[in-house]
Amino acid sequence: MPDTRQTIDFYTFLLSIGSSALVHLGDAPHPETGKPVEKNLPLAQQSIEILAMLEQKTRGNLSAEEAKLLDQLLLDLKLRYVEASKR
Repeated sequence: MPDTRQTIDFYTFLLSIGSSALVHLGDAPHPETGKPVEKNLPLAQQSIEILAMLEQKTRGNLSAEEAKLLDQLLLDLKLRYVEASKR
């Protein structure tokens, strides 16, 4: 049986955590069912905090592209979190 696993690189890892935050913010459907998910701000905040921790712990060790992706992802998710908190 062929191995169908995909390799996970840093970009995929970041996007996976970011996607999780989007689902918990109610901005993306459940990845398996495609159905809307009820907002869960504590879990969204946890995902955002994980990304912030990664940004802090990897500072100076990322390529320019990786750092840019992480910065943009964090900014977008933080703004979405503030908006979701208001709703």
